[in-house]
Amino acid sequence: MDDRDLLGRLQAGDEGAFDAVFREWYPVLVRVAAAILHDMDAAEEVAQDVMHELWRRAHIMDAGTTLRGYLLRAARNRALNHIRHQRVRRDTRGDVEALYHEPVRADQPVVAGELAEAVRRAVAELPPRCREVFELSRTDGLRYAEIAEALGISEKTVEAQMGKALRVLRERLAPWMQSSH
Repeated sequence: MDDRDLLGRLQAGDEGAFDAVFREWYPVLVRVAAAILHDMDAAEEVAQDVMHELWRRAHIMDAGTTLRGYLLRAARNRALNHIRHQRVRRDTRGDVEALYHEPVRADQPVVAGELAEAVRRAVAELPPRCREVFELSRTDGLRYAEIAEALGISEKTVEAQMGKALRVLRERLAPWMQSSH
């Protein structure tokens, strides 16, 4: 059975077709992700995510899409997003840990409330698309690829909007960050 037939069956919700695709492609996707991530557990998670998205999105995929191309590209992109996410977590871990090791001051609950309000106001003042991207990422926990899909924009546009949002928030919240140290 060729890609078009399988995709047609997937779009119709045929679990047998999904099972056939899963058996053929899952090991390949794990190898692709593992070659990028050098972590078998993370590679398996990436492959599972790709297969889950295939099942979830099959009905909206373009009939001209090749399964091979879609699956390989999706595994590569998710693996790269995983690396990017791990890098952000690593880079911010020290800042977060420092906050937990600072001694508690008597005015901290008041300052925390004021800071939360300042953050809420700063986010509300972001341009609409910028705010939407920021909230989908930070509030809803969506990845850039998921945001791009949800909003019908490119991942590069999502990255640009997040960069703009973070830059604006850093500027608006700078007085708070200086007074907390």
